[in-house]
Amino acid sequence: MLVVVLVRSASPGFAAVTSPNPTVASVQPRPGEVVGVAAQITATFTTPVANRFAAERAFTVPEGMSGRFSWPDAKTLQFKPDGFWPAHSVVPLSVGGFKTDITTDAAVLGVASISQHTFTVSIDGEVARTMPASMGKPSRPTPIGNYSVLSREQSVVMDSRTIGIPLSDPEGYKITAYYAERITGSGVYVHSAPWSVDSQGNANVSHGC
Repeated sequence: MLVVVLVRSASPGFAAVTSPNPTVASVQPRPGEVVGVAAQITATFTTPVANRFAAERAFTVPEGMSGRFSWPDAKTLQFKPDGFWPAHSVVPLSVGGFKTDITTDAAVLGVASISQHTFTVSIDGEVARTMPASMGKPSRPTPIGNYSVLSREQSVVMDSRTIGIPLSDPEGYKITAYYAERITGSGVYVHSAPWSVDSQGNANVSHGC
């Protein structure tokens, strides 16, 4: 599993739970599922949560791990580690009284250097390959941070209209990208780009990938 290195109020219309220990319906990833070292943990509660701070406090990870919480909706808590889970390990987790664990594979990291125009893949600390790359142009910069791969797609249609650029605009595009790995819900990918080979390793010319 490749890792790429680069709180709202309760939703209206829901009757929020007043209990400080809401019931957990499920936790993803499931026990035994092998994940990458930057895997995000998602806990789904049976009912909307009123005291989000208490729910976050009830989320426990091994000592030394830190991360950030987010709430996509009133019943879903997500935890994204600041660093990485230990590789080749079974990591115990607890959400309230719901105990579970995740199983990690090798630490496969892809580091994109915006200034050096490179993408370096390492496996358990050993560099496997360094490739020339082109990231987002200054007007459409690639977001910096740590990301895990959310999905792998053999091909994906990239349409500039999804980021507010009409096809008729000089910056407009509608292209098919291959070997695409999604790293954000908003549509940032690591993908092949044969149209920018001349810029790869030299300049950042993409629209944010």
